[in-house]
Amino acid sequence: MKRKSMGLNAALNGIRSVLNILFPIITFPYVSRILQVKGIGIYNFSNSVVSYFLLIAALGVSNYAVREGARIRDNKKEISQFSSEVFTINIFSTLFSYILLFICLFAFTRLHNYIPCIAIFSLQIFFTTIGTEWIYQIYEDYTYITVRSILFQLISLVLLFVFVRHANDYLNYAAITVFSSVGANFLNFIHARKYCHIQLKWNFNWRVKLKPILILFGVNIASMIYVNSDITLLGLMKNDYIVGIYSVSSKVYQIVKTLIAAILVVTVPRLAMLFGKKRIKEYKEILSRLTNILVLLALPASVGLFMLAKEVILIISGDKFLPASNSLRILCFAYIFSILGWILTECVLIPAKREKFVLRSTTISAILNIVLNLLLIPSLNENAAAISTILAECCIFIVNYHYAKDLVKDVFLSRKLLKTFITSIIGCLGIIIICIICNIIFSSIIMKTIFSICFSVILYFLILALFRNEFVIEIIKSFREKIKINK
Repeated sequence: MKRKSMGLNAALNGIRSVLNILFPIITFPYVSRILQVKGIGIYNFSNSVVSYFLLIAALGVSNYAVREGARIRDNKKEISQFSSEVFTINIFSTLFSYILLFICLFAFTRLHNYIPCIAIFSLQIFFTTIGTEWIYQIYEDYTYITVRSILFQLISLVLLFVFVRHANDYLNYAAITVFSSVGANFLNFIHARKYCHIQLKWNFNWRVKLKPILILFGVNIASMIYVNSDITLLGLMKNDYIVGIYSVSSKVYQIVKTLIAAILVVTVPRLAMLFGKKRIKEYKEILSRLTNILVLLALPASVGLFMLAKEVILIISGDKFLPASNSLRILCFAYIFSILGWILTECVLIPAKREKFVLRSTTISAILNIVLNLLLIPSLNENAAAISTILAECCIFIVNYHYAKDLVKDVFLSRKLLKTFITSIIGCLGIIIICIICNIIFSSIIMKTIFSICFSVILYFLILALFRNEFVIEIIKSFREKIKINK
């Protein structure tokens, strides 16, 4: 199979990630003003409830399929058999998830008022399963899903402005969100025939596949708990207004995190393939490069967002959501721990088949997150959820590193990464200075934000170039070579 460029894949996945988050960025200022804080609270609480059942349906299928499928992707017969078996397991987990959801809806009276919105969001469960997106990750095919995303996002944007026009239209917004995110998944299933033929299989060794899948499912459960428990507990312990406030800061945090991690996601199949084939030297070269690049992105993103938190909240949601700027500033401290922890999970421990250690670290982090939320939410409200997120992300990074240090010690403790940290921190000081100057010069929020971002990017890039950061120097050399070729 022809090897696809990781640079191109990263660019395509970045476009796809941007599209997936551009939809809420473009629509959220409009939606938050139409639905108001209460409507946004109902929308996000319903979504957080369904996310648990979506996780049950998914099990650990995606991570397992990418890890194992990457090794056999060149053998169509073998990958077809493998994919059919994994898909069959996924169908059963989906049915089980729906049964549990229906039981919970009728058993817990607290959820009765949210049933219509939860029912709409639950459509994601079925469509995510038949989407078999893990196949496209195995084959590093981001062209098809990127084009598909553009089409469905554009359709969804039109639907939003047509059908969400009043405060009680949050159900319409939920339906459009589902259509936007998983509407094309039926097409995914048909298009996947390009790579393999999927059908339901009954006669295979379920135990061999279920054991690692269930361990990865445990990992995903724990991860989901420390990601979503803050909104869920805020909804149960406080009210829809507090949920609405925190939902804004949490959404902005996740948007930036998704953008930074776009490079990581496309690298996972390649790293899994290299590790599985014992090509450790190539594996470590890519891992080192990935880690350094993500540090160069995560640190300035966290500093810039911290400096512009108030402006970002005002632009996205309006002055009614301004209290969210405090929790957003707190969340900015979580980026570096989150990204490094994610690298250790997806790029090291899971390819190395050490998923039981990932389960251990995420369980510890999830328990810590819940305990901190229970203790702090009564007095600190949404800020408590932000603080607990930081500590949970930090915890998972520390524990993951403990279990992966024999594989990554030479990467994480290298002079190259240390230099990257130092030059990036110096560059971040430049970002702080630019934001302070722009705050003094500009009175317009939009102008202040635009010029702060533009000048910060330029100054950060120049500082890295001044300190001869090898990745920036590579970009400059590549740019010069392209100019020479064009001439």
